[in-house]
Amino acid sequence: MKRAAAKHLIERYYHQLTEGCGNEACTNEACGSSPGFQRMDNNAAAIKALELYKNNAKLCDPHPSKKGASSAFPENSAKGAHNFSACSNGKMNHKDLQPAREDFRDLNYLTEEKVYEILSHCSETEDYSPLIRVIGRVFSSAESLVLSFRKAKQHTKEELKSLQAKDEDKDEDEKETASGSSTAMEVEPEASASGGDGHEDNNVQSVGPVEVSVDIEAVRRVYDRLLSNEKIEAAFLNALVYLSPNVECDLTYHNVYATDSNYLNVFIIVMENSNLHSPEYLEIALPQFCKAMSKLPLPALAKLARLWSQYSVDQIKRLVETFQQLITYTVISNEFSSENLVNEDDGVVAATKCLKIVYYANVLGGDLDTDHNEEEDDEPIPESSELTLQELLGEERRNKKGPRVDPLETELGIRASDCRKPLISFEEFINEPLNDVLEMDKDYTFFKVETESKFSFMTCPFILNAVTKNLGLYYDNRIRMYSERRITALYSLVQGQQLNPYLRLKVRRDHVIDDALVRLEMIAMENPADLKKQLYVEFEGEQGVDEGGVSKEFFQLVVEEIFNPDIGMFTYDESTALFWFNPSSFENEGQFTLIGIVLGLAIYNNCILDVHFPMVVYRKLMGKKGTFRDLADSHPSLKDLLEYEGNVEEDMMITFQISQTDLFGNPLMYDLKDGGDKIPVTNDNRKEFVALYAEYMLNKTVEKQFKAFRRGFHMVTNESPLKYLFRPGEIELLICGSRNLDFQALEESTEYDGGYNKDCRIIKDFWDIVHSFGEEQKRLFLQFTTGTDRAPVGGLGKLKMIIAKNGPDSDRLPTSHTCFNVLLLPEYSTKEKLQERLLKAITYAKGFGML
Repeated sequence: MKRAAAKHLIERYYHQLTEGCGNEACTNEACGSSPGFQRMDNNAAAIKALELYKNNAKLCDPHPSKKGASSAFPENSAKGAHNFSACSNGKMNHKDLQPAREDFRDLNYLTEEKVYEILSHCSETEDYSPLIRVIGRVFSSAESLVLSFRKAKQHTKEELKSLQAKDEDKDEDEKETASGSSTAMEVEPEASASGGDGHEDNNVQSVGPVEVSVDIEAVRRVYDRLLSNEKIEAAFLNALVYLSPNVECDLTYHNVYATDSNYLNVFIIVMENSNLHSPEYLEIALPQFCKAMSKLPLPALAKLARLWSQYSVDQIKRLVETFQQLITYTVISNEFSSENLVNEDDGVVAATKCLKIVYYANVLGGDLDTDHNEEEDDEPIPESSELTLQELLGEERRNKKGPRVDPLETELGIRASDCRKPLISFEEFINEPLNDVLEMDKDYTFFKVETESKFSFMTCPFILNAVTKNLGLYYDNRIRMYSERRITALYSLVQGQQLNPYLRLKVRRDHVIDDALVRLEMIAMENPADLKKQLYVEFEGEQGVDEGGVSKEFFQLVVEEIFNPDIGMFTYDESTALFWFNPSSFENEGQFTLIGIVLGLAIYNNCILDVHFPMVVYRKLMGKKGTFRDLADSHPSLKDLLEYEGNVEEDMMITFQISQTDLFGNPLMYDLKDGGDKIPVTNDNRKEFVALYAEYMLNKTVEKQFKAFRRGFHMVTNESPLKYLFRPGEIELLICGSRNLDFQALEESTEYDGGYNKDCRIIKDFWDIVHSFGEEQKRLFLQFTTGTDRAPVGGLGKLKMIIAKNGPDSDRLPTSHTCFNVLLLPEYSTKEKLQERLLKAITYAKGFGML
């Protein structure tokens, strides 16, 4: 290979300048052994070596002598250069081996002991160039790194011969030396010092379910010793620049991991470098290495995630900071726009893919609950009996393949929703600068196309904040609505029937539940695909046009009726202020299905609902089962039972039989296990009691009700990326919004129209009044202006409210367009009049004043 040969020649020139040829009578002016040679530092020698190579200057032949290489190195005068004859004969005593050990040119892999030996030698001679050269040679070669820092193992002859054969292919000029160095390495086994860290003394280090052959603790100790030296750190940096393209090529074209799983050692060793996030690496070295890592096959990515899941919290944070630093640095250093997309930056894309490995390691290493509740409904979601347009045209529906699943998630057998508490917070993985420059409309397009040439950050939702993900979901919902509208129009042409392109609901305000649920039930039975259409609500006898505001009011009225205790579908817990499914409800399963449809429609139409469910509801919607941990807050007595230090059986006198009350207050007894009334709860079986109690309360008693509820919810969201993008806590935020009301952020984001601006007297008076409102009045104001008393995802700063002038001073009340978050405000003459009119408007606003 020309590149390898050139590299070898430059190294020989450098060696000639720094150590000489060993001939005291050398006449070559560019040789350290020449009497007239002027000494230079290592950097100057490296530059001079390049010049000599370009000029094809003379190279001296090595002349081993008893006096040494040069008078300039009196401390080395008894050591000589290379004793080729001794190496090639394979008969080496300690004295014969000493020159080769101090030269280290034949060293093709490293161990902890060998690094310390070279470091000690360099400290004695005050010359670190041998160590720098060894690091450059080993850390720039994947083959060498694979063999380095093995766990308590003598390398086999086959491995060393394989490495030596590759070296011979790269540089034919070192054939003679190669044979000697191979023999030397076989004679001199090197074992990595375990240092008494408690690791097993065998070939393979077991890390949970993962087995790796590299001694990670030894690698960390080596880095700790070496990275404090700037020159040595520069060697690591330069080696990584040389290593990364070769590794990327190996993984892309040669499938090396399939033939040698130890190839993963390269990435394990490099990622232990605690300086990877420093500015020197961010420009070239780290982006190239991330590109190489992103080429790892799926099994290798999963193995790396399992390995990192065993790391400490601080180590996981360091890995996250490394990739986040690269992403942030690249985003800030460039000007991304709709023409220059961040999706097309290879460094950012590769770093995001690498961050995904750490993300799943963070999930795996956290507190996992892998108990799923994924049984299918007895009956599949009904489909229309009529042929769809795609089927008429001989095509399948594009989204029938089901929701997207991340391949790495499948390989690991876990989901993000399985993790109750990760090693570090999920928020640590969100990159705000990236979210700021991401063109979500383009990113969503790439997400739907699913081509390898275009990367979508929606495939890595952990890096996106809730606002960005909500925008992606909004695009998905809107495009699906428009698609249904177009299909309906074309279907009408084919069938000759006039079909409605909207999901139109006409309801009476006093009978909103009866009218809405009956209509939705008919749609769910006849053609559930219509639920994917855009919702359009009309209140009978009213003139409001639904551009979003009427739908908001509709959902508000429906929720108020549904959660009315008199209906009995849900029970209210006063201690937690939360609702739960009533196991004794007289309502049929269809009613709960319709409630699920309403929640799905709220997400689908970007409306916020005032519902108060415990988090376990959203976990169950994501396919999880309720456990004791979901009852810990609402049933503190169960936690007390587990922590009780006395005699449970004698002091508490409870059995495996529990009692509940029905709607009429009558007690109902239930055995958690056969003969439960005769089985006392003791210190030994109390964990079983708590687990069975939670299973009964959260799953068994409400199985029919929740199954119907989930079924209705999935009728609307089954083709949505909702489950792929959001965790259970984020689903709650989507449905319920945020109760944290930052009116200062609302003021800063508000726009003005009709002649108003932020410096107008009435606008200043308006905000003084609003900021003086109490909590309840602020919620009434939001309800009047936006149609909901909750803040949207991202807070009130994302609301984009508009205050428009509605004529001169008058006695008219303020009005609002809740569809567009517009407040129409007359220019009242005094602050007192403004306050009186505004309070009256928001207090008596239901069905009046909101357009």
